[in-house]
This record gives sequence, structure tokens and C-alpha cells, in this order.
Amino acid sequence: MKIKGFRAFAATIAVLFGLSNGQVMGQSNFQYLISDQEAAQEAAPAPAAEADEAVADVDAGVASNEIKFGGWLQGGYHTYNTGMFNNRDNEFNLNQAYVYAEKAANPDAGVFGMGFRMDYVYGTDGPDTQAFFGPPTSWDNTWDNGGFYGHAIPQLYGEVAMGDVSVKVGKFYTIVGYETVTAPNNFFYSHAYTMYNSEPFTHTGVLATMDMGDVTLYNGWTTGWDAGFGKSVPGGSSYLGGATFSFGDCGSLTGTTTLGRLGAGSVEDGSSYSIVLDLNLTDRMNFVLQHDNVHNPAVNQSYGVNGYLFYELSESVSLGTRIEWWNTHLAGAATGASDLYNVTHGMNIKLTDNFMIRPEVRWDRDHDSILIDPADDQRIGFGMDWIWTY
Repeated sequence: MKIKGFRAFAATIAVLFGLSNGQVMGQSNFQYLISDQEAAQEAAPAPAAEADEAVADVDAGVASNEIKFGGWLQGGYHTYNTGMFNNRDNEFNLNQAYVYAEKAANPDAGVFGMGFRMDYVYGTDGPDTQAFFGPPTSWDNTWDNGGFYGHAIPQLYGEVAMGDVSVKVGKFYTIVGYETVTAPNNFFYSHAYTMYNSEPFTHTGVLATMDMGDVTLYNGWTTGWDAGFGKSVPGGSSYLGGATFSFGDCGSLTGTTTLGRLGAGSVEDGSSYSIVLDLNLTDRMNFVLQHDNVHNPAVNQSYGVNGYLFYELSESVSLGTRIEWWNTHLAGAATGASDLYNVTHGMNIKLTDNFMIRPEVRWDRDHDSILIDPADDQRIGFGMDWIWTY
């Protein structure tokens, strides 16, 4: 997107909603580096005099009406084909050309706050982000461009909030698992088997969130995994819920579950759960342990354990390691249960405030050739991408 065109679009929005350009224009500031997370956690408003509090209240009211735009460009090169997002090997790829618009649902003085969010992505990750678990022609499931590229609208929802409770209605990213679709929110360029095969990416339905301080509760209903608007899978109906327990500066524990008809091909009710323990071992070292389990008869029966260790060398450079064991019972597979392994070592190198590169070396083991070509049941590959946020 050209900057001039983007500013013109923002000016149009300002006229329609009666806002200033300053209110409309926003900028994402996603970066994974641990120092950025700590800075955000430690940032706190300084004590203010009563006269300043009135000004702050006015500023908060203005901020609650802002419509923000942002996004990123992600491109990369990798020597392996995991079949999981990174499926076009030995080529330079545009993985994600991403843009979003949002207005936060900020309640004011006991009155309901109303907001929305819309996300759009184009690139090699587009087809994997579509509503592919719904009917073949539903929502964005046919928006492909050639064999590898495609468009998707992974999020389109309205949100209302009052007090500590907020409710999303529409299509939104999942709360399940640790890794995410959005590139700037992951440490590694490649993805874990567990993330791609044992977790949903998006849901369409309703999700309520209650923030109780050290505990956050999630409860909702959806049309299953990765389904869009319109006709869902036959009988598609599932519960989505969970809780996050915060340990302050030490970390958090999150458990989530889905129950019901989980997606296309489901012949009966299924279930899944995900548990993520996220611990800050020191000011510079972070450890994550994840376990997922899926029981979706005739479609997906799998479970996995992932471990992550991150270390911040400096404000600009971090190191990371991911170790994974994933077990799958593919329906009708002659080999029955199969074990897959991956070990990934990588770096995050922050060259500027909004530009980062992520080189990695990845080892995979797939003895039964479930997801990897028989000739490559054990392999080592290299990948590197860049992310520019705006």
C-alpha cells in the first residue's frame, strides 16, 4: 500500500466519522523482543495533580474514539517445505502483506463501549488463513491466486465492552495455543506441527472475556474451527472457553478448550484442549511449555508437547530454541500412530524500531512420511524472513 493512498483513505475516514487525521492515523508497533514486552509491562502513568486528571479524562475520551490503521509486510526464503505456511521452498516469498483497521471498545463512565476490527492478508500465508474448515465455497475459501498465493479476511468482528467484560461477535483469531498466524507475534519464521495441525486459527461466533485482575475468563460459542460467515459445516456448533492465570512478573498459565462439531468432515462431536505455561526465568530469559490434545473422530486425533526457550542478548538481538514432539493418529493411515519431531534454533535481530529479520535453522524427523516426503524423513533446513511493521 502506498503511503499517499493510505493517508488519503485515512482522511476520508476522518470526514465520515468527524475525527481529526491525528485521531484516525495509527501505527502498529508489534515486536517480539523480550525487552519490548518488559517495557510495556513496566510502563505506568506518573502521579498527576487533580488539574491534570481532568485533561487526562478528556484525552482518554478522544483516544476511545480513534480508528487505528496498521499492518506489516513479511517476506522470506527457506530451503524446506513443511507444508505448514512455509510451503514454497527455495523461492523468495511474500508471506504476509497485512493491514488492519480497528476501534477499541473502551467503556466510559459505566456506558457501553463499542468497537470493531477488520484484518486482511495477502501472500503465501493467505490460503492457510482462509475459512478452509467450512464448506468449500464459504466466505474467503476460494480467494486463491495461483498455486501458492491467496487473500483472506481472518478477522471481522464487532465488540462491546462494559466494566471488566467485553464481547466479540463475528470472525476472530483463536485463543487456543501459543503460536499465532500473525508473523510479528511469533519468535520463529516457521511453525510447530502442533500449532498447524492440532489447533484452530480462527473462529466465527461469539466470545466473551472477563478480566478479573490476576484471572481472565473466556466463554463463547462458534461454528467450529476455521469456518467463515454464511453456511457452516452440517451441525457445526462448538464451545470455546478457558482461563488465564497471571503470576505477575513471573509469567502466566493459560488453559483453553473447544467442544462440539469442530469442522468439515466431523462425523460426531469432538474435543480439544491446550495448556500453555509461560515463565520469565530471569530478566532476560523466558521459558514456555505447551501441551495440546485433539480428539476429533475420523478427522484428527493428535497430541503434542512443545518447549521454547528465549534469551535476550541485547535490546536488538534475542536467541530462541523450540523443541517439539507431535503424535498423530491419521484416520485410515496404515501406520497408525506416528511421531514427528522438530528442533529449531533462531534469532530475532531488530535493525530499527519497525524492521526485524529472523534467521533460523530447523531439524525435522518424520519416519512415517506423514507430512514430509519419504526422501526427506530426516532433514535440516535454513530459513530467514524480514518483517516491516507500519
